[in-house]
Amino acid sequence: MEFNVLILPGDGIGVEVTREAVRVLDHICAKYGHKAHLKEALLGGIAIHKTGGPFPAETEALARDADATLMGAVGLPEFDNLPPSQRPEKGLLGIRACLGVFANLRPVRSYAALLDSSPLKNHLVDGVDMIIVRELTGGIYYGQPRGISGEGDTERGVNTMTYTRAEIARVSRMSFELARNRRKKVTSVDKSNVLECSQLWRKVILEVAKEYPDVELDHLLVDNCAMQLVLNPKRFDVVVTENMFGDILSDEGAVLAGSIGMLPSASIGARRPSGAWVGLYEPVHGSAPDIAGQNKANPFGAIGSVAAMLDYSFGLKEEAAAVNAAMEAVLNSGRVTADLKPKGTPATTAQVGQAVCEAIG
Repeated sequence: MEFNVLILPGDGIGVEVTREAVRVLDHICAKYGHKAHLKEALLGGIAIHKTGGPFPAETEALARDADATLMGAVGLPEFDNLPPSQRPEKGLLGIRACLGVFANLRPVRSYAALLDSSPLKNHLVDGVDMIIVRELTGGIYYGQPRGISGEGDTERGVNTMTYTRAEIARVSRMSFELARNRRKKVTSVDKSNVLECSQLWRKVILEVAKEYPDVELDHLLVDNCAMQLVLNPKRFDVVVTENMFGDILSDEGAVLAGSIGMLPSASIGARRPSGAWVGLYEPVHGSAPDIAGQNKANPFGAIGSVAAMLDYSFGLKEEAAAVNAAMEAVLNSGRVTADLKPKGTPATTAQVGQAVCEAIG
């Protein structure tokens, strides 16, 4: 195959982990005879520094033309006190909207080599294998009206959580399709005892469930789900929820994996004529500026995002499986970064990337 991939290293450790992810992608292409045409562009804080905005027009044009986009991380402390519209994260929201990627898939699984890295007891974590499906382009992050107005005691902030039937239905269908190829169970998470938006969410997903009689559906309120993720995480197969709830719950899933650096993600939109998904792929972690440039960041989340890209956007399941198997082999070898608490000297970011390539063969 030949395909075009846009690389957006972003800020902080995004640059370092993306470099290793690209190294693995190049290695896979060389081994299996594919050709990846790579272009790099700006997003986030570095884009603000160089162009004045977090999502330059050139980046938008390249993203629309690419077959898939691989991103590192965005965010820098110097922008923390600015309004949301002027922060690096606005670029992330912009590219998601530009590509129309409406479902964020975050696999969370435990590895035998990392059971002791989780603060939870081993018997709770061992065997965890779930996908959290987060609706990505609706909800409170995009709803209008929003903003801060007034002054003094009457100053107020407003954000609006809003969903249409169509937005709920399409992410629901994706979760059921995923479950059909797994353990055939979907858990829908909402706050329908308080929020009208969640009441519509539950109504629509119950209707969609009738199209998938072979898949079990259950419902949890978001506060109970947060508790069950640490009390009984093995009960979950596919978890589907709205944007803000998914943002929070999927980061909680890092506790199960042993480190937030382990978690990849795939943000998926419509299918192309070829049948492949439009996709934006990125590790779940942030830009971690406190360790940026020190060659100590965990690249597994970024490398796992390459595996997801090979699978969802290009249908290269054998190649994706090879990356995932290589990652597990490296974890078992103990050549891992400091966040995974190795018994010996921690590996560097670059050493982990090289080790994954060697394990692929």
